[in-house]
Amino acid sequence: MDASAQEITQAIAAIRHIDAVPTLLKVVCEITGMRFAAVARVTDAIWTACAVQDDIQLGVTPGCQIALNMTLCFESRASRAPIVIEHASADPRYQTHPIPKLYQIESYVSVPIILVSGRYFGSLCALDLRPAKVAEARIVSMFEHFAALIASQLDNQLLQEQEHRALLDERAAGELREQFIAILGHDLRNPLRAVHASGDMLEKKLTDPNSLAFVSRIKANARRMSALIDDLLDFARGRLGGGIGLELTDVENINTGLATVVQELQDAQPGCEIISHISVNRAVRCDLGRLQQVASNLLANALTHGLPHRPVKISARADENDLVLDVWNAGEPISPESLSKIFEPFWRHSVSASRNGLGLGLHICSQIVRAHAGRISVTSTRENGTQFTARLPLSTMRGATSIPVMATLDAMAAQPKSVTSVSASP
Repeated sequence: MDASAQEITQAIAAIRHIDAVPTLLKVVCEITGMRFAAVARVTDAIWTACAVQDDIQLGVTPGCQIALNMTLCFESRASRAPIVIEHASADPRYQTHPIPKLYQIESYVSVPIILVSGRYFGSLCALDLRPAKVAEARIVSMFEHFAALIASQLDNQLLQEQEHRALLDERAAGELREQFIAILGHDLRNPLRAVHASGDMLEKKLTDPNSLAFVSRIKANARRMSALIDDLLDFARGRLGGGIGLELTDVENINTGLATVVQELQDAQPGCEIISHISVNRAVRCDLGRLQQVASNLLANALTHGLPHRPVKISARADENDLVLDVWNAGEPISPESLSKIFEPFWRHSVSASRNGLGLGLHICSQIVRAHAGRISVTSTRENGTQFTARLPLSTMRGATSIPVMATLDAMAAQPKSVTSVSASP
């Protein structure tokens, strides 16, 4: 099957993108003494000039086409071997050949250009209306090396195009996946609200302790599913370009909001001990709901991965420059390899037997802190336990805004000695 017009156009463009081709054609003419040289795309039926050095003024330019059976490249394509003619009118093989007679060609060389896949692209050819000494081994070798160089460059272009297409396909698939996550999360909210509302109604009507325990379990799982959906939606919004949105207000008593988070987690896990020291002695401009989300995620993470029967500690304070939120737990230290990935999406603590959640909590925490123009870090050793610290600058919060999630991973840098931080600074 012959190549389409689009494929011919692409072939001409591909040769044009090889900067060395014009120089190679000039060298061919200078070394051989022939006054016409070309790189041609040769298909089953058509010879198409892609690049031309024409010192005879034959009028051949890139894009010119000749029926293949009206060229000597027809034979070169069939044999995939060079054709070399020094003096056609005196050559027993070509003195009666119709093509040299038609164009009054005396000297001619055509060398196939074969891609690494084995596909025949075309030829590097040269000709003149007068005889030329071109049958020497060094001349033929030069043509073959130049043809191989052109083939190599074409292969490199093809590889780059394939990689570019693969990258575009991967991006498209990623966007489609994230859109699916966003739509799925949105559509799951209504049935979950119905489940939770039904639980509330049953809780008011039932008196049997066993039945009430089941209702409590239903509501707890509905809340957990709702939290997972919230994480998915936050992640999807960020990846789709919206970033973590903030609604900044001046919160006069942030202590109450953070204490509410602590109480909720304590009520959910009454067997765990949470030591809380929340003492912020000034108003803070922030998104209180988002800040509660950070505290909740960090505290839940500590309760999940901390040692059983050891307390988890949370503290909040305002120093001279920052609102500082610390969450600490005892337990196995996080490995340096894991520390470097801990704020990446879908990461989950490899040393813990617990596999609850999607691994988005810490990632979203880092995005919320960044959106407040802050930074979050973690230290983890066997002796001192694991501590997450979020610092939100008090002086710059008035200029804080949402920051796209895609910018986060580029700004992450693993610090030495088991310290990892994410900062809003460039």
